[in-house]
Amino acid sequence: MSEPSHPLAGILLAAGKGSRFDPSGIQNKLLQPLAGGQPVAAAAAKNLLSVLPRTLAVVRPGATAVAVQLGALGCEVVECPDAGQGMGASLAFAIARTANAAGWLIALADMPYVQAATLQALIDTIANGADIAVPTHAGRRGNPVAFSHRHLPELLALGGDQGARRLLTSYPVMEVAVDDPGIHRDIDTLGDLGEK
Repeated sequence: MSEPSHPLAGILLAAGKGSRFDPSGIQNKLLQPLAGGQPVAAAAAKNLLSVLPRTLAVVRPGATAVAVQLGALGCEVVECPDAGQGMGASLAFAIARTANAAGWLIALADMPYVQAATLQALIDTIANGADIAVPTHAGRRGNPVAFSHRHLPELLALGGDQGARRLLTSYPVMEVAVDDPGIHRDIDTLGDLGEK
């Protein structure tokens, strides 16, 4: 395995269908405005970009509006041809595109409430030698998750709808306690768009 030549990379997974939000597929939840008016994916991207300027956003084929929005914010946007297979396929695709990174902070585009301080704490934990870092709030693990370069082979081998959760049960994980309920808040329904 080659040594990484770049610092941590941000990966923003924005390739899901959002079928729980709108089973008809007409409304893309990532484009819906939050209470403050900012679209869901844009808010998540801005948080990630604030700590990791090198952020790769993965979108599904045909998601032009999401791709344009994230590109305008400064993300490198890539379209995953196998996005329909699930999160694992999109994640492996993104890891392959950033394989020279020292590690990855993997965030979800439908989780716009995660605080920048939480993202930075995960980055710092990996920089200080952890191989996997997850945030916890009120005793529960949440998202996003950070991985060191050591897990490149396992991340590249992901596929289908199986994300990286298996790695969290197979390897030591450093839990990072944060005062951030946003690590448990995703956008699944119209009601989730409002402030809590």
